Amino acid sequence: MKKDKKPDNIVFNEETQEYHGKLSPFATGVSVPKITPPDVTSWKNTHIISANNQFKAEYEALQKSYNEMMNNFEYNNLVYSAKFNFEPIVGKEYHLYKSKDESTFLSLISPLECTFKHLGSFRLTSDKTWEKL
Repeated sequence: MKKDKKPDNIVFNEETQEYHGKLSPFATGVSVPKITPPDVTSWKNTHIISANNQFKAEYEALQKSYNEMMNNFEYNNLVYSAKFNFEPIVGKEYHLYKSKDESTFLSLISPLECTFKHLGSFRLTSDKTWEKL
């Protein structure tokens, strides 16, 4: 059986038996207008800069949050590793000192009334972490 050959200006896929000229990214005939894709380079460059600025701002916010969390972690380690002979109460202010033998201890005595080296004042929060004052 002889196959009917389609003219050259008709885009016909022999495998799928479908016309797909409208899907073609190029002109399929002489009389068809020229297809010129829009130049989106300037749009891309503008939006790449905008997206990069957004990512940079998010990264800096995450970095700042991370640094704050690590500082809080260090303060908690410092206070929890200090010596104290009482059970701290949530919401009360405590003072961290360094003694002459270089050990740290937590006290209720304010820095004005104590001669040891004051390392900082802290408050125990409801989630049992120490907040630097």
